[in-house]
Parts: sequence; structure tokens; C-alpha cells
Amino acid sequence: MTRTVDLNADMGESFGAWSLGDDAGLLDIVTSANIACGYHAGDPDVMASTMKIAVANGTGIGAHPGFPDLQGFGRRRMSVPNETLGNMVRYQLGAAQAMARAAGGEVRHLKLHGALANMASENVEMARACYEAALSVDPEIIVMVLAGTAQQQAAQELGCKTACEIFADRAYNNDATLVDRSLPGAVIHDPAEAGRRMVDMVREGAIITADGTRIPTRIDTICLHGDTPTALAIAQAVRSALLESGVSLAQFEGAKV
Repeated sequence: MTRTVDLNADMGESFGAWSLGDDAGLLDIVTSANIACGYHAGDPDVMASTMKIAVANGTGIGAHPGFPDLQGFGRRRMSVPNETLGNMVRYQLGAAQAMARAAGGEVRHLKLHGALANMASENVEMARACYEAALSVDPEIIVMVLAGTAQQQAAQELGCKTACEIFADRAYNNDATLVDRSLPGAVIHDPAEAGRRMVDMVREGAIITADGTRIPTRIDTICLHGDTPTALAIAQAVRSALLESGVSLAQFEGAKV
């Protein structure tokens, strides 16, 4: 199997005295980083330090906007008018751009976080509001979408640069959305299992759901969450499994869908 994919991780999610995840360790493994913008997690110091390491490693930098929900880590659903939602995305993207440039880098992509991402994967108008806002700030930004969902549909309708994402450590429903974290088996904790399922999905060019259903999809990037206890081990296992199966790793180019 000859194929090239990107590996991304959500990071920069520590806050003040509270440390979450091994960002430096992940940045030695991934090719792209989605960095929290202060709404669901992160703060200016954390953003600055994470951006600095990403630039030094040559890792692609992405803004990772979410709901203003520090206490709930952005995983609680909120009802927000689309106009306000767009401004929230602009605000967070602007912060990420400033911090990246100060560190000597640039923001090349945007990925929605948590409940905001899950809701946008179900609602094309909500996804469009978020992506139109990002494109109004940077028309060339690459929009990372949850493959096979309303997020991808919105990006396709907008004709923007896109990277289609699958998840190494999350189980899938049959509509290509993620199994709710409150349900058993929603999060994959076994590194070997995560590695095997990513090789299978990349080989087949399809999302494999919890019941074995195949959903054919374009796969540009694989997400490795940085906030799970086995995050680093999963990242290493997925990277090794892909390389051993003949898959090359490189930053996505952001072709239109």
C-alpha cells in the first residue's frame, strides 16, 4: 500500500496551573497541530509555548476554536446564533494567527473542537457559518473537516481548501459521526487497536464504524487526541503501524473536495 497521510493532534489545552497532555512529546510524532485558542482550553502562555515548539519542529499549525466553556472543556452543547458563532471563530482564529506569527510561524488550517465540531458535523448551516467566518479572515486557510459529515458538505459547497479527517481513538456511528463519549467503547484506549484500525481505514479508503460498516471517504489526516491517558502511546503506535504498512507521513496539501 502506497499512500500519504497527515497525523494531527489537538493540543495547547493546558490552562494556568493545570497541565493537560504531553504536547512536546506529541509534536515529535505528528505532522500537524491543532492548538486551542483560549475558549475551551489554553491561555496566552500555553499558546505561545506550544506554537514555539511547533515552529521549531516544522509542524503545521492549526487554530482549534471551540465554545467558551473552560469548565466543560468545550464538550457541552450550546445554542449560539450563527452570526455570534462566526464572530467567535474569527476571534479565536485571530488570536492563533497573532501567536503563531510572534513565534515565527503561520496558521495554515482550522479545525473545530468538541461540541462545536460535533454539532457542525450534524448541521451544515452551522458548519458553513464557522467556515465562512474563518475564510473571511483568511481565504486561503485549509479547513479540516470530519470526513463524511455535514462539515465536509459545507466545505465542498464553499469550495475552500479542505483536509478530510478520521480519528484514531474514537468509535464511529453509521452516519460517520463520532459515538458519544458517554457511551461504552466511544474512546479507544488500546494503542495496538488504534494502529490496526487506522491501517485498515487508510487501506480501504473508508471509515469503519462500530458495527463494521464501511463508509468510503477521502482520508487526508488522522487525529490523535492529546488529552487521553494513553495519547502518546496511541500516537506512537499509529505512526509505527502506518509506516510499517507502507504509508508515508506528510502535511496535507488541502485540495478542494
